[in-house]
Amino acid sequence: MIIDYGFKLIKFGSLVYVVKSYVFDVTMCIGPSMLPTFNCAGDIVVVEHITPRFGTLKVGHVVLANSPTNPKKTICKRIKGFGGDVVKPSKLYPSQHVAEKRIPKGRVWLEGDNPSNSTDSRNYGPVPEALIKGRVLFKIWPLHEMRYIGRDFTPSRI
Repeated sequence: MIIDYGFKLIKFGSLVYVVKSYVFDVTMCIGPSMLPTFNCAGDIVVVEHITPRFGTLKVGHVVLANSPTNPKKTICKRIKGFGGDVVKPSKLYPSQHVAEKRIPKGRVWLEGDNPSNSTDSRNYGPVPEALIKGRVLFKIWPLHEMRYIGRDFTPSRI
């Protein structure tokens, strides 16, 4: 009887692990780099792991990725371009001159929605696609801000 419950618990734990690692997860995004999409204090989001695995990410998707400067940290940024694309990085201030950049194959250009307060590809360059962990699908907390997170961000909202 106890062994039977033990096996059921192991099966359930295995199922939870597989779903959390390979299908979807719920996590928190904290910090000012994605204002106004996400709040500084932190928003709870649903992240799916299927799109990055099948290579169907698109420009404008919000993703979670391992930080290229600190592998123990996770970053939340918006995809601005893929390998082979030419991107014009966002300006930190209006009078700044910004040169276009060509993204190498196998890499992505990630930027926060709040360019004046975001450490992103403008600082550390294009990021390997393999560092992307998942795509943010929904913002579920705070409840009054619950919504689908699409690709439609326009910087004029800041």
